[in-house]
Amino acid sequence: MKNEEMIRNIQDGDKESFRIFYEAYADYAIRTASAITRNREMAKDAVQETFIRVYRQIGSYNPKLPFDPWFYRILTNECLRFLKKESSLSKFEHPDLENDPSLAEESFDHLSDLYNTIQSLDDMHRIPLILKYVKGFTENEIADILGLNVNTVKSRLFKGRKRLKEQLVPMIKEDDFQ
Repeated sequence: MKNEEMIRNIQDGDKESFRIFYEAYADYAIRTASAITRNREMAKDAVQETFIRVYRQIGSYNPKLPFDPWFYRILTNECLRFLKKESSLSKFEHPDLENDPSLAEESFDHLSDLYNTIQSLDDMHRIPLILKYVKGFTENEIADILGLNVNTVKSRLFKGRKRLKEQLVPMIKEDDFQ
């Protein structure tokens, strides 16, 4: 079933189409949410809330626009809402990969050095990089998802790549000597 047909069926209240949609998007959504929140359990909660919001708001989706940016805007907003809620409840701490190896195993196909480096970036640079290079969105789509100006997205991507390079180059040089 094509995306357009599935979305039309969901808008018409077809629960089987929503189940198919959920099965098609859930794994990608959890991986993306895990990368954004740095917390697998929080990611699962954010994804659950995302699918509830999508189900409730599918009528407001404009089928003339691409679906994925609409979906990932909701997912990103839910992740940010969970992060904000957590940070206001307690001192913000993230699990490290030694304490939660499942996060590294499932994220970015076992590229732990890259994963660690990406996760060390601040949200402002990390989230656009994930949306661009992991999810494959364009700068315009990322701007739409995050509610930012396209030039702001380009700047954050540039600075994020620069910070990644600064952190990865010393690691690569160390590997040359081992």
